[in-house]
Amino acid sequence: MKEDSDVSDIVPEKKYVISYEVDLFFTGLYSVYKFIGRFFKELFSLPFEFKEIINQCYQVGYKSLPLISLTGFITGIVFTKQSRPSLAEFGASSWLPSLISIAIIRALAPLVTALIAAGKVGSNMGAELGSMKVTEQIDAMEVSGTKPFKFLVVTRITAITLMLPILVLYTGLIGMIGSYLNIHQNELTSFTAFFNSALKSISFLDITASIFKALIYGFTIGAAGCYQGYHATNGTKGVGKAANAAVVISMFMIFVEEMVIVQVVNTIR
Repeated sequence: MKEDSDVSDIVPEKKYVISYEVDLFFTGLYSVYKFIGRFFKELFSLPFEFKEIINQCYQVGYKSLPLISLTGFITGIVFTKQSRPSLAEFGASSWLPSLISIAIIRALAPLVTALIAAGKVGSNMGAELGSMKVTEQIDAMEVSGTKPFKFLVVTRITAITLMLPILVLYTGLIGMIGSYLNIHQNELTSFTAFFNSALKSISFLDITASIFKALIYGFTIGAAGCYQGYHATNGTKGVGKAANAAVVISMFMIFVEEMVIVQVVNTIR
């Protein structure tokens, strides 16, 4: 009888835990929905923080160029080296520029740039806003009559949404240059011949899809970083959790969005 009573005591406790987790999940979804809705409401309301948006564009774009440049250049070289043996087996080495251009423009440039931005920019947003939240700087801004959400959140999400497409195009160009140097070293292909072959395989839909991906990825990274930072708690430990969650969530969402967008684009194509 005692064992039966112990089991009956444990089962309701497990049901309570599961119910609490489900409630917590849907509460979190509603909180994200309200956060994104507030962003769009504040985005089109006065005053417009143009100066801060430009400053955030500088922080997001210009200061990311060294890392983006190195990553894009290495990506172009490595992918070319990996692809050459497979094409050589079929005697199709001349198709290497076309293959590289399709891979970089359609997939690698948007995905690599977004992942780099998620790690660098997303974590920075989560840590910076989280630090301001736990030290009550955001509360002080609200008391003083300013609009911290518009100044801190709207400007950052807008900046990374605008800058990521530019960084994606830049990454694609740097990746193509890295690929050209490797191909020129091995096949002595001229610069003109390489880019003529590469650009023939790229359509307007490919470029449009990459820019659209970049816009979605940029908004996702900005929203995840700002949301986690703006709702950080528990002091410095909470700041670290906010930065980590911003990176993990944004990277997960980027892969989900990549899968959906590729499916839609392939249907259109």
